[in-house]
Amino acid sequence: MNSTLWTQFIIFISLLTISLLFQIIKKSQPDKDFTSLSSRVKTWWGMFVIFVFATLFNPVVSLLSLMVLCFFALKEFYSMIKTRKVDRRAFLWAYLSIPVQFYWIYDEWYGMFIVFIPIYVFLFLPIPRILGKKGTVGFLRSVSSTQWGLMLMVFGLSHLAYFQFASPEYGANLVLYLVLLTQLNDVIHFLITLYFGKRKVIPTANPNISWEGFIGATIVTTTVAYFVYPYLTPFDQTFGIISGLLISIGGFFGASTISILKRDLLIGDDEKSTSLKESYLSRVDSLTYTSPIFFHVIRYFFDFM
Repeated sequence: MNSTLWTQFIIFISLLTISLLFQIIKKSQPDKDFTSLSSRVKTWWGMFVIFVFATLFNPVVSLLSLMVLCFFALKEFYSMIKTRKVDRRAFLWAYLSIPVQFYWIYDEWYGMFIVFIPIYVFLFLPIPRILGKKGTVGFLRSVSSTQWGLMLMVFGLSHLAYFQFASPEYGANLVLYLVLLTQLNDVIHFLITLYFGKRKVIPTANPNISWEGFIGATIVTTTVAYFVYPYLTPFDQTFGIISGLLISIGGFFGASTISILKRDLLIGDDEKSTSLKESYLSRVDSLTYTSPIFFHVIRYFFDFM
């Protein structure tokens, strides 16, 4: 418990320092757009608070907090979709699946947790639309968009909550390790792209993603993972390095995928696109990929999960 408290104290001081430095840089360089970085810093504080509640009080508090996070992330994703009244009924069923998904985590029923959304919910979602006899126009886009939202914003992010139930001894620290490296990877990628990025990966969807940023963030994230893993994980040196690479690459594809989805859904709606710059999606995009990837790789190679 003492080591956990010391870790929390060090992270708190680090976050405070980063926040102060960010404010100084922001004021000294008003011509730069730091919107994305601002969102990341807020996410760090939010995740830190959830982690503190989870370790000092009860894992259920963390479970409920992450369930609320999934709800708002999904709500934001659906707000980008151009829908008709009939389509919104599918959204209702999607929202109702969130507490059920988190109940499987609370019950520690891994088998149902892993198949509930990608099998049962996916197979059920088209049925109300079919029985409603509202026609076939827009059927595929409506159903697939609903399913994509659930897969990323609920199924992917819900893995964050399962860590503590799968491994009470290491779970909280593994979540902290995952979130710390994922958010660090995003920030380093953003900063390198801002000052040195020339070759954009997807310039029409997200100009903050560049190949220079990807390479630089991968190196920095893997290096930090090497120094941090002995304090937050039970990994050996080899997997400590591999985990840094895994999180960095997974975060890159997560951010890229969400960026393209947002671009596709918001074409022609510049007003909504601007209003969603500081959205939940912008803060958790990378975690939608890194959370399930990190969880299942650990579960496959280590017995403590």
